[in-house]
Formats: sequence, structure tokens, C-alpha cells
Amino acid sequence: MKVTEQIEAMEVSSTNPIRFLVVTRVLAATFMIPLLILYADTLGLFGSWVGANIKGDVILTLFFSQAFFHIDFVDFLPAVIKSFFFGAVIGFVGCYKGYHAGRGTESVGIAANSAVVLASLLVLIVDMVAVQITDMLVK
Repeated sequence: MKVTEQIEAMEVSSTNPIRFLVVTRVLAATFMIPLLILYADTLGLFGSWVGANIKGDVILTLFFSQAFFHIDFVDFLPAVIKSFFFGAVIGFVGCYKGYHAGRGTESVGIAANSAVVLASLLVLIVDMVAVQITDMLVK
């Protein structure tokens, strides 16, 4: 949108591009990343059940009752909370890099590449801080 001057057109027509473009994308990433993580966790559990059935015959209910017997709700809570922050970081970085991209198609690729690298780094930093905070709360 920066290359085709759509953002400037929104500004000229007195429409706030931050409100309509950035806020919606950041909110979407903030709420969809936790859902995607829960979906991936569910697929991982079913995949582990399939893997257990390759060697033997395990009933699904028995597998899940044994798997969840050793897991508490406290084990899931920090991961779900962290995923909201991960989504917000990914949304903010992507919007920032896209909003401040240059005027050519080459700059869009550079902005996308730098957004992926910076978002990955910031997700690692947020995860490191969140682990330290949850470690202090658990003790």
C-alpha cells in the first residue's frame, strides 16, 4: 500500500491509516496467534497418538487420559498468555516495517525480510523475559 500510494491517499482524504490499517492488523495478530498455537498443540497431540499407534494399539481416550494426567492447568497458562504477547509483537513489527517501507518493490522485500528477522528476535526476547517472570511467580 505504501508503494501504490494508498496510505497517502487515505491521509489526503482525512482517514487515519493507523486506525484502519495498523490497529486492525495488530489486534488480528494478537488474537489469532494464540488460536493457531492451540490448533498446533492439538494437532501435535493427535500426531503423538498416531505415532504411539504405529508400534502398538492405544485407545484414544486412554492416550489422552494418561497424557493429561501428568499435566496441570498451570503448565498451559504461561504459554497461552505468552502467545498473546507474541502476536502483538509480530503485528506491531510487521505494521511498523510495512508502514515505513520505501517507495519501490525492492524496498517491500527488504522491509518484509527485516520484519521477519526483527519479529523473530523480539519474540525470543519477550519469551526470555516471560520465562523469568513466570519463574519468579512460581517460586
